[in-house]
Amino acid sequence: MSAPNSTVNTDSTDLDRLHAAVRREKADLEPGREPVPMWIMFVFMLIAIIAGGQLGPMAGGWSFDVSNPWSLALQGDPRPGGDGGAGALDPFQTAMKKGASGYAVCGGCHQGSGMGIPGQYPPLAKSEWVTGGTERLIRVVQHGLVGQINVAGQNYNFPGGMQPFGAAMSAGDLANVLTYIRNSWGNQGTMITKEMVEKVRADESSRAAQWTQADLEKFAEANVPGEIPAGPGATAAAPAEAK
Repeated sequence: MSAPNSTVNTDSTDLDRLHAAVRREKADLEPGREPVPMWIMFVFMLIAIIAGGQLGPMAGGWSFDVSNPWSLALQGDPRPGGDGGAGALDPFQTAMKKGASGYAVCGGCHQGSGMGIPGQYPPLAKSEWVTGGTERLIRVVQHGLVGQINVAGQNYNFPGGMQPFGAAMSAGDLANVLTYIRNSWGNQGTMITKEMVEKVRADESSRAAQWTQADLEKFAEANVPGEIPAGPGATAAAPAEAK
């Protein structure tokens, strides 16, 4: 009687082990198709959050006219029925349109609405600092402002101060921006000309320090003497008698 066949078929066992090993191995990745590490995604998300927090209050109210230097507010509307560009406007209207573009440097703090940011940056709308004496307003923007000030009954403190913009703007550009803020958001003020800015610059040529509210009290209601160009728009902003 022959012995029983004790041979065991191990082919299927070896195949199972081979498949298990394959399943444990990760497929080779093709160059350029590696998964992005999660920490990189978190870094980009953090950057987006920080950028949004900065851009929100610094965007000039998201106003197209404020942020776009080539907008129709500056160039005029060349289409039929448009104003034909700045050359077709009287000097006051031209200053207003150019000033709207130049205001972009101010809009980050004072906002496109002119309302500022409560507790941080004072409003320009209905502000006595804007519609008051032109002597004071020109000096504020020319040399900057530091310390505590009172605007429309609210106190604002500027330990670091408002930076001076005089060196960064020509007399004409500065005059246009000041004319714009004095006649926007419900404000009504005199037109400020390039010659007025030049006069204040000459009077304060030796000054480098920022102003304080106390320094500017004597200029609060004083207007820089000067002729306003004739024109339909200039009539509404005729200068008050200089003091």
